[in-house]
This record gives sequence, structure tokens and C-alpha cells, in this order.
Amino acid sequence: MPGCARCGGRLDIVGTQVGRRDTCPHCGAELRNCRNCRHFDEAAAKQCKEPFAEVPSDKDIINFCDLFQMGEGGRPDADRREALLNAAEALFKKR
Repeated sequence: MPGCARCGGRLDIVGTQVGRRDTCPHCGAELRNCRNCRHFDEAAAKQCKEPFAEVPSDKDIINFCDLFQMGEGGRPDADRREALLNAAEALFKKR
């Protein structure tokens, strides 16, 4: 289930498309922005995995990218950090 990249609140959205005016019911943030897109990746060039996307400079505001698809959201930095820490611990765990 997708989550808001701003507050982490879970969203009741079916599929990957959201309207240009859809907002998070928890914090009121606009949902159609780069940080909520499944193509968003801070490690990628322009922070987007889609090479043909016209990437806006502000990733937190609404955009009109035709390639936008709702991603998992839910504060990806915190989730990713937790997953990386767990993987590192598993590497050094004695059996």
C-alpha cells in the first residue's frame, strides 16, 4: 500500500495513478510529486530512474510529469536506512 513521502501516512489508493490535485489525507501534502513517484531515487542522475523524464528542481511540489506513477512512499529514507542496517547486521551475525 502506498504511503505519503512527506508524513509516512498510508494511502488508500488503488493502482499507481493519482490525480493532479490529490492530497494526503493525513498531512495535506500534494501527492503528485517526485518523492512519491516510483521512479524517484536519490542515488540516480537527477534523482529519477526514468531517463526521459523532465525532472523539476523542487521534488516536493506538484509536477506534471507524464511518467509519474505512485510509488510506495512512506518516508523512503527512513525505510531504506532501516533495511540497509538490517542487511549489514545479517552479514556479520554469527551462526
